Amino acid sequence: MSPGLQRTDGELLAAVVSGDGAAFATFYRRHLPTVVGFLLRETRDREATADLTAEVFAAIFLVARRFRPRGSSSARPWVLGIARNKLLESRRRGRVEDRARRRLTFAPEILDDDDLARVDELAASEGHPVLELVEQLPKGQRDAVRSREIGRAHV
Repeated sequence: MSPGLQRTDGELLAAVVSGDGAAFATFYRRHLPTVVGFLLRETRDREATADLTAEVFAAIFLVARRFRPRGSSSARPWVLGIARNKLLESRRRGRVEDRARRRLTFAPEILDDDDLARVDELAASEGHPVLELVEQLPKGQRDAVRSREIGRAHV
């Protein structure tokens, strides 16, 4: 077992706050199946699930400093709380948030069947490091994710 997998969620999030990308990748892999599974059950929409999952992990990255660990317990309830809030926000708006895309005048990215199959695969697996996944995206999607992170960091 790698040392990162032995760290508690609190330790990983504290490392994320300190700028440790590997800690975020470990945290992401640990919680991705739970988030995707929850959102897929709630939305029954693979495309919305993919969008909302990105929103959830972007939010986690940006608010990691707010996590208050209780011993060695899991951050799962905290993560699911963020996922639930993103889902409720999306439902209130009637769509998944796309302000950053519009602000940067990017055309909407349409997910094809292969992309949606990847969402299903992630829901059933332990995932891959987030940075590696971002780098595998087509250029337009990769730019949108990167700009979304930058745009959210300044909000």
